Amino acid sequence: YAVAEYTVALMLSLNRKIPRASWRTKDGNFSLHGLMGFDMHGKTAGIIGTGKIAKILIHILKGFGMNVLAYDLYPDYNFAREEQIVYTSLDELYHSSDIISLHCPLTDQTRYLINDDSIAKMKDGVILVNNARGQLVAEQDLADALNSGKIAGAGLDAIETEPIAMDNPLLSAKNCVITPH
Repeated sequence: YAVAEYTVALMLSLNRKIPRASWRTKDGNFSLHGLMGFDMHGKTAGIIGTGKIAKILIHILKGFGMNVLAYDLYPDYNFAREEQIVYTSLDELYHSSDIISLHCPLTDQTRYLINDDSIAKMKDGVILVNNARGQLVAEQDLADALNSGKIAGAGLDAIETEPIAMDNPLLSAKNCVITPH
């Protein structure tokens, strides 16, 4: 439950731009311009990997009124029926999701799953959360997508190398929240 709840905390923090709002407030800037985010109700979450933590997350997101698309090499169709979610292809998940959350193991097939090619298939302004394994994400590709605005925000509780190197491009990327795993 803790990891699933923390994933939601990152999603909400990024969507509602809480880090930026906090920095502005501390600087005496009380403007709401650029801080509004979107209602999660009615939006689509894409969940990659549907193990125990992801299933708890899906249940929470359904409580927000979100639509859920899922991808897993071993789909649990009974769970899908119970929670009214849809298993789909990765391409469809990338294309249709407003928020994408990674919950898959690190394998040869998932290493750098999030890269320039997969990012190009995503909606503009998507939010990405990774609480699984750092090497699921090509960090320079993600930093470039954050800085260009292709990805609106990234919440990372797992990075490729911990502790993080001070020259990691994600440290200076726009709207990226990184926490120790």
